[in-house]
Amino acid sequence: MIIITGVSKGIGRFLYEKFSQFDEEVIGIYNTTIPKYDNSKNLYKLDISNYNEVENFYKTVEKKISNVKLINAAGTNYSAFAHKSDIEQWKKVIEVNLFGTFYMTKHFLNIMRFENYGRIINFSSVVAQKGIPGTSAYAASKSALWGMSKSIAEENASKGITINTLNLGYFNIGMINEVSNEVQNIIKKQIPVGNDFGDPINIYNAVKFIFDSPYLTGTSININGGLF
Repeated sequence: MIIITGVSKGIGRFLYEKFSQFDEEVIGIYNTTIPKYDNSKNLYKLDISNYNEVENFYKTVEKKISNVKLINAAGTNYSAFAHKSDIEQWKKVIEVNLFGTFYMTKHFLNIMRFENYGRIINFSSVVAQKGIPGTSAYAASKSALWGMSKSIAEENASKGITINTLNLGYFNIGMINEVSNEVQNIIKKQIPVGNDFGDPINIYNAVKFIFDSPYLTGTSININGGLF
């Protein structure tokens, strides 16, 4: 059973569509935008930043799932220089990207620990590594995932559960489409591999690799075209 958050768009949608092509059952979670798929029986509306909603969702599916692989792909962004930031929007990024990921992880660890099997993949970003003006909320939320993932990986390593982080660069999908063409061109020139955004198939391949690697846990893998 694969559970993917953030399936209404971007990387979450891409991964949901890819994994739905195979025999393994996939659950997709969305919040605001209803995704349109041919088969929507396993789509659930959920605000992952709301602890009670996540808890109720887990209770709803707990008896129906096994061999869980959790992909925490949901995320949001807010761009502003720190001294001009709207504090509520800044906090919302932390609540979704960090707390939401933790809430999902916390609950689904229960079934994973019971079964002595589980895979959890969290998504960080090159933004957390570079220090880019106007991205303090997003960078804070994504860099915090490294320490959180590593600690929880240590806690659960003896239970057949792996927890890893993918540090993503810029891909032809998702949030980058909200940036102007001028800014996109500036970013592309900084990417050593091809001076272009990456193909999201690289993310899918990395996820599959982690799924199939029981000896890989507590680590962060950079998929960024050499951009640091």
